[in-house]
Amino acid sequence: MNLFDWDKPILKITKPVRLIELFAGVGSQAMAMKRLGVPFEHYRICEFDRFAVASYNAIHSTAFVPTDIRSLTAKDLGIEETDKYTYILCYSFPCQDLSVAGRGKGMKRGTRSGLLWEVKRLLRECNELPQVLLMENVPMVVADKHIDDFAEWCTFLESLGYTNNWKVLNAKDYGVPQNRERCFMVSFLGEFRYEFPCPIPLPYYLGALLDETVDDKYYIKGEAADKLCSQIVQVERERERERERERERELAGRYGRAVERHSTTSTHGMSCWSMTKHEVKKPIREAHTILAGDYKGWQPNRENTAVVLGGVYTRASDKFQRMPLQGLSRTIKANIDDAGVAEYEQGELQVRGDADR
Repeated sequence: MNLFDWDKPILKITKPVRLIELFAGVGSQAMAMKRLGVPFEHYRICEFDRFAVASYNAIHSTAFVPTDIRSLTAKDLGIEETDKYTYILCYSFPCQDLSVAGRGKGMKRGTRSGLLWEVKRLLRECNELPQVLLMENVPMVVADKHIDDFAEWCTFLESLGYTNNWKVLNAKDYGVPQNRERCFMVSFLGEFRYEFPCPIPLPYYLGALLDETVDDKYYIKGEAADKLCSQIVQVERERERERERERERELAGRYGRAVERHSTTSTHGMSCWSMTKHEVKKPIREAHTILAGDYKGWQPNRENTAVVLGGVYTRASDKFQRMPLQGLSRTIKANIDDAGVAEYEQGELQVRGDADR
């Protein structure tokens, strides 16, 4: 709530609640409402995964069928008689392309997280709008990389008459022994104010929830364990390859020249590229992080070789003879936004400036 919201009324729900869950999963929003003791009707759900729908029905004693939001229409939502009912529409859209564990494609149209824009289509089609909208997603939904898309979504809702309230909350502040941040947005149709709940003391820690002894049947062994490990390694390798391809594209866009991967002898898993252009003869290497001791063991061709640093982390910064860099402290974590270019000159590692310059 900001300074100008104090005179807005608080929305009070006095009519029967009809819950609509888009991207329903197994019905987490419905579970929360039950735990809060809120009477409501399981009115509609939309969920593509048939196994999730089967679980939803088993948990909530319902009989829904799998549906694809791309083929859904406003008529399917069944929003009517809003003078008699309060409709709460939840739309916690897929997070895979937003999550730091994903590939970072964002919520542009055409991505899995871009299914958000199907919700926009449905709301535009509605003759009567739901009075309350609820969204939950990973914190990256409001990160700098995706904030423009999020702002576009908020502006659209405002154009329909909604008042938006969003905040990143952490589960550990609300009674759950888990450091799990999520972004929540509550939107009301009309001018209403809303305050997110205040943090509460954590009543217990993770150790209180764990069993002291665990039966062997809960462990995977043999071929099943080997298969799982193989799948995990395969997925991680593919993610790493995609990250490397994305980094190559980023470097190509930053320096305006072709980027070619080549083998590396660098330590600590540093990825290296040679950046070529007809008037550029010297190879340039890129490292996401370089430690104070690395440059001795890292042996590139020292003749006319430059190193693009995606951040400097050092416990012995004095070994680096460099000029102060704006926005780059002498001891920081690796961060691709804080970068410098280091060169070998007469056997010494010299940092000569911001890589973005």
